[in-house]
Amino acid sequence: MTSEPRPRAELRVSHEERDAIAERLREAAGDGRIDLDELDERLERALTAKTYGDLEPLVADLPPDPRALAPAPPPRDAGPPEEVRGGLPGNERTGRWRVPARLIARGGLGGVKIDYTLADCPWSETEIEVHGEMGGVTIIVPIGWRVDSTGADPGIGGLKNKTGDEHAPGTPLLRVTGSGGLSGVTVRHPNRWERRKLRASGQDDDVR
Repeated sequence: MTSEPRPRAELRVSHEERDAIAERLREAAGDGRIDLDELDERLERALTAKTYGDLEPLVADLPPDPRALAPAPPPRDAGPPEEVRGGLPGNERTGRWRVPARLIARGGLGGVKIDYTLADCPWSETEIEVHGEMGGVTIIVPIGWRVDSTGADPGIGGLKNKTGDEHAPGTPLLRVTGSGGLSGVTVRHPNRWERRKLRASGQDDDVR
């Protein structure tokens, strides 16, 4: 039995990552973003941190730094991929869910929607293998995520990547492989209706 990936906050940090955060705190103090008392307190907590959950709050109110706290890479033995099948009525993976290192999405007859907007992704790189088949596959990613779809075959239905080239530092890379099949694959950001729904539910601030 393969155990599920642990939450990012529970993963252990290295000496190098502690030192990187300590240096960033010193730079923030030099820029006047935090005072000396805060610096001393945060440095002590940074140098004794054990997990990302201990370390990340120390820089949460500072501007992002691409050098610090990159998401963890998938382990070599991340286990078999998870699979989502469209079947006749269709299927979806939405809301809050844990992103595996590798996911297979098969559109089937009813189609599949994979929504990463509120998902917890502990990996610096994750793969989704798509098979559009008759129903097609729709992939929704937060603004700032990187998407590489060059490894996918568009098939008859095509593969549309509407996310653009811009990405935010420290965000995951989503590699799209597989085939568009008959109905194709679309990769996009949340649309206006989906963002309105998130705001109505009070979850818009959680969108990364």
